[in-house]
Amino acid sequence: MLNRFKNAVIGAVGGFETNGLALNQDLHQRSSLSPKFPYARPHFLELDWEQMQISADHRLRPIIHPSQSLAFNTGYAECINAGKSKWNEDQAVLQQGVLTKLELVENSPPVKYDIPYSYYGIFDGHAGVGAALCAANQLHHILHEKLVDAQDDIWQDFIGKTVSKPRDLLIIGALESGFREMDQLIAEDRNKYQSAGGCTALVALFILGKLYVANAGDSRAVICSTNKIIPMSMDFTPENERDRIRQLAEEQPALLGKEFTFREYICQPKSVDLGKPIMYRDAHMKGWAYKTLQTEDLKMPVITGQGKRSRVMGTIGVTRGFGDHDLLAVHQKTPIKPFLSPHPEVQVHKLIDVTEKDVLVMGTDGLWDVVSCSKAAEVIGKQFDLFSQKERYVSAATCLVGSARGILVNDHSWQLKNEKPASVDDISVFVIPLFPYRDAYLEFKSKYTDVDL
Repeated sequence: MLNRFKNAVIGAVGGFETNGLALNQDLHQRSSLSPKFPYARPHFLELDWEQMQISADHRLRPIIHPSQSLAFNTGYAECINAGKSKWNEDQAVLQQGVLTKLELVENSPPVKYDIPYSYYGIFDGHAGVGAALCAANQLHHILHEKLVDAQDDIWQDFIGKTVSKPRDLLIIGALESGFREMDQLIAEDRNKYQSAGGCTALVALFILGKLYVANAGDSRAVICSTNKIIPMSMDFTPENERDRIRQLAEEQPALLGKEFTFREYICQPKSVDLGKPIMYRDAHMKGWAYKTLQTEDLKMPVITGQGKRSRVMGTIGVTRGFGDHDLLAVHQKTPIKPFLSPHPEVQVHKLIDVTEKDVLVMGTDGLWDVVSCSKAAEVIGKQFDLFSQKERYVSAATCLVGSARGILVNDHSWQLKNEKPASVDDISVFVIPLFPYRDAYLEFKSKYTDVDL
């Protein structure tokens, strides 16, 4: 697949790519440091350096998928952006793990139980590749340690014993604390390694018959089946986190610096309107009221814009994820990080009732900006009709990336089939069959016949 692009040439990784975001001056002083992890594509793609260069061709934007089958024939595909950054700032991970439990049995040797789990992660980087690379290489190790800490209680709950907290809450807690620790690690590493920018984080964890999806950012996970679509995450953007951010700003006004306000106005206040009534609302208000326009009302709202154009402090369009510890408001010296959060929303789905046609789709916003959930389900359904079980999932992932990327028109713009603008962002997609995880759980569960399904 890559040979036909053999003439593509890309230079070596170097320096910081901020994509217009304002960064703390200390970051530029640290630019001579080496990165903690060298730039690479997901390990399961098995790309050599030449292939990695070819995958970074912004004009051809080749769609890359694994040459070897992944676990349960899981599908994955990706393509680079149309030129907004030198490298593909998305990262993806697939790991298989085991929690080993020794169960003490009276008058018998200890019995060893291995609790298998599968981990999928997608990290959408911005203002550099550093944060996404750090998360892709480290978060699964952090999460494993969190699960090990809780594995005794998780096991006791699984076999029907009384525990202080059910295993759902323990696994959710492992994900939540793992995300926070990952963000702290990136912060601590800033003085040791070159690690620019930030990233969103979307993780799927399959363990003991359930799917746990943890999301911090605007990547998205959705279950597609023959007759329904089940969202497994919500997009965290300035628009839908407007209340949280404005309330924090009202409670801690020092975070706003001198140029921003927690208030929201029905229209942008202008100096010519000073002394006139204007409609506004404070951070905790649902409705609107009038006030007399004063000089302090001329400050920029902490949240501006609508939809995909919404921004925190006029600068960044995502509100959750890792990194961005050095990010400052454009044209200001006000840190933005206090308004950003690594805390994930975690949703849980039982696998016992899934069917052979149910899949989990995980994608960065490069997919979802132009492909709806219903369109994704339609694309996947067609691949089920055309391909065998071994090939359908990678074909579905490839077609989803192709549907979002579109085609190059007149050698300068990417368009969808309906001639609307296609995605020019990095695009990464997993298509994960759910039924094999159900079967694997039932096989594991069959060893413990005294436990209810």
